Amino acid sequence: MSFYQHHVFFCINQREDGGRCCQDFNSEAMRSYVKKRCKELGIHEPGRVRINSAGCLNRCSEGPVIVVYPEEVWYTFVDKADLDEIIDEHLINGRPVERLRI
Repeated sequence: MSFYQHHVFFCINQREDGGRCCQDFNSEAMRSYVKKRCKELGIHEPGRVRINSAGCLNRCSEGPVIVVYPEEVWYTFVDKADLDEIIDEHLINGRPVERLRI
């Protein structure tokens, strides 16, 4: 059993060669937003939800990307509204958001 109900990894990679990467989509700020929002909701704690940064998750062409464990659900997102939907539906209610899955 996982220590967290949901462990979320945000790719925040910035490619040195200028190639497409998640950081082109402000992924680090988006990770901070989700972490802050989860803290406000009281779900960012041991046994519930953990939000982490990750290096390259090697799905650059589908970016920005996040992955939620232990379910191994991969998402892309466009804006904070998409991230709020992932928080509400997946992290709180346990229902993956099909329209954002990759």
